[in-house]
Amino acid sequence: MTINTSVSPISPVMATYSRFPITLVKGKGSYVWDDQGKKYLDFTSGIATCNLGHVPDVVKEKLEEQLQNLWHCSNLYHIPNQQELAALLTANSCGDKVFFCNSGAEANEAAIKMARRYAQKVKGTDSFGVITFQQSFHGRTLATLSATGQEKIQQGFAPLVKGFSYLPFNDIEALDQLKTLQPAAILLELVQGEGGVIPANPEWVKKIAEICEEKDILLMVDEIQTGIGRTGTLFAYEQYGIEPDVISVAKGLGSGFPIGAIIAKEKAAKAFEPGTHGSTFGGNPLATAAGVATLSHIIESNLLEHVNEISVYFDELLTKFKEKYTFIEEIRGKGLLKGIVVGDKAPLIVQKAIENQLLILTAGPTVVRLLPPLTASKEEINEFTYLLEKTFQSIEEGE
Repeated sequence: MTINTSVSPISPVMATYSRFPITLVKGKGSYVWDDQGKKYLDFTSGIATCNLGHVPDVVKEKLEEQLQNLWHCSNLYHIPNQQELAALLTANSCGDKVFFCNSGAEANEAAIKMARRYAQKVKGTDSFGVITFQQSFHGRTLATLSATGQEKIQQGFAPLVKGFSYLPFNDIEALDQLKTLQPAAILLELVQGEGGVIPANPEWVKKIAEICEEKDILLMVDEIQTGIGRTGTLFAYEQYGIEPDVISVAKGLGSGFPIGAIIAKEKAAKAFEPGTHGSTFGGNPLATAAGVATLSHIIESNLLEHVNEISVYFDELLTKFKEKYTFIEEIRGKGLLKGIVVGDKAPLIVQKAIENQLLILTAGPTVVRLLPPLTASKEEINEFTYLLEKTFQSIEEGE
């Protein structure tokens, strides 16, 4: 057979993304470079994934070591890195057991399966419903997009997976419906990322936790974007005085290597027995090597102290922008997950920022989302401020 190696001018990659007109080929720390050699300050962190910045040495060294030994093996065998990472996750959370997968969507998929099986096999009920919230985002698989409280994500994929109901986010009175819905679980984000960088109200979260405790409903927290230090604690739930039964994590856990996990309390973990769930690649030696190096560094280097200090400085600078530019309606978020509410200007601001060699994101059509690496220095925050100032000035002047 002859292999055709010619390159078509039309990309063979499916058009599932609206890509910006730059090609990134290199990264280090808070910076990336395109194929023309142009340098950008990256305050997207691969959408909250490269929490230690690009190509962190501590993770690179661990991966290079693992590459010399074993890349992959089946989960039919014990994997030392997997055991070590699970121990780190449980020792630093309220969970007891860990299941490894490859992504955030897969982590939430596993959580949904655990909720159903817990209700039916552990509690002995026929319950299978999961309550989520309007404007939430939980993934792109059929089950997780069904769990997502945004119609735009679900369009064209009917019929959706049954069993999901959506309540208003931060609405305490709406929680009264839980008494009649009798779900197997509640799944929520403590900061809605894709939904607009909206933090959960502490009293609302406590009320949910109380209802879950009273009714034996699994409380599942989606920490895909907020976890692994992004909000100033290792997990955002720590700031709310609750203990979830299941925590889903991914993004920042592997410094860019594909990895996801659910961390569950013993009572929920009982739902999974041999043969009930699995993954070919989940928790393999390479991915968990990246996870061990990433998580160990965050814990041992006291990086969270830096996150809390630098986020205060970040907040002060963002507040000055709000005072100066009338199109800024609100600044919100937690730690180094920030949203600037700018009305319909968000997509244009992101595009103009690229022209100024600054990478930022939207969170829906009205919010600019900022996700600097957790390692960002005060000097890099100042550089960001200068580049965003240039961007805002060009917007205000109508360029």
